[in-house]
Amino acid sequence: MKEYRIHNKSDRPDNVVEQENEIFLECEKLEETLPRSLRTYFIYLKGNVLPQSRLAYLRDIHFFFEYLVRETTLTEADTPDRVTLDELNQITAMDINIFLDYCRKYKVETEKGTVIYENNNKTLSRKKSSISVMFKQLYRDGLLDNNITDGFDPIRVPGPGEKEIKALQDDEVMVMLDAVSSGTHLTDRERIYWEKTKLRDKAILILFLTYGLRLSELQQLNVSSFNFSRGEFRIYRKRGKESTMPVNHSVEAVVLDYLENERNQIIVQDERDEDALFLSLQGKRMTQRAIRELVKKYTSIPLHTGRKEGYSPHKLRATAATSLIGRGNSIYDVQALLDHEQVTTTQLYASHKMNVKRDLVKGMEWEEERTEQ
Repeated sequence: MKEYRIHNKSDRPDNVVEQENEIFLECEKLEETLPRSLRTYFIYLKGNVLPQSRLAYLRDIHFFFEYLVRETTLTEADTPDRVTLDELNQITAMDINIFLDYCRKYKVETEKGTVIYENNNKTLSRKKSSISVMFKQLYRDGLLDNNITDGFDPIRVPGPGEKEIKALQDDEVMVMLDAVSSGTHLTDRERIYWEKTKLRDKAILILFLTYGLRLSELQQLNVSSFNFSRGEFRIYRKRGKESTMPVNHSVEAVVLDYLENERNQIIVQDERDEDALFLSLQGKRMTQRAIRELVKKYTSIPLHTGRKEGYSPHKLRATAATSLIGRGNSIYDVQALLDHEQVTTTQLYASHKMNVKRDLVKGMEWEEERTEQ
């Protein structure tokens, strides 16, 4: 396996550039498994969508071509890359609709047994979009005779205003922070790890709650991201944007506490992780998966659910938004802090009243009224 080295001459940290390069390499690897006739589609994705979205689209397309080979008679190819342009030209809108229906629930046989996969409408909608863009691009380039995408069945996805926003209430946030500070409500096994990581865990939660950071933004943070003398730190957002965030007293206290009393006890295993802010006990930069599991664990405590049913980091982003707006901050200021492209996204949190349903049903205590008569 070839070793890749990052020759970084930009202002961005090596770990940010390296993460983008890993996505780039994964995209290239997927493209090599697909027909050469899709080259213009690959070029379109590279120039018009974010790296993570490009990767998601390519995974969808690879899955579609595997489906053609494995589950249909639409191609004589034995591998996805051997599907011909003539065969693609024979595919109809009905064939795509059958594929999308297949994606709702399908099974895969493995050596260990059968795995059942299910996809919700949001995922199906993205798969449909991936395929639509591909067929449109091939039609525009004159490689296909017809644009079949108009015949794709619509997939109902709830609009932004229809989805109930899930976020912690302020009193639940306090219960969670008490748990990470004192170790209450943790199992005996969890407390063993908590003793070694409680300062790190608390710093992670406070950063999510204060700034509404995305998971990738927090995971990429370095020690050198922080300039405490100037009271600020840098984060790297989508589309290569760099933002400077102010450090308040709480954030300064928990991050410095972690750096001075916990992180300095960990031996870093790889020089590439020397500057990483949040380290695992093994001395490596924490993965996004590890951070997600950490958040689920602590949010499950005030929610009184199992650990797997706890909230994701994105719901802590929603918690930050609703809490900021609930304290009377301007929607436009919150939009800027959270890096929402459209203010309408931020307005969803403004219209979300945490206790409105609870207040409504308080006046409808039928059984209490019955027994009081």
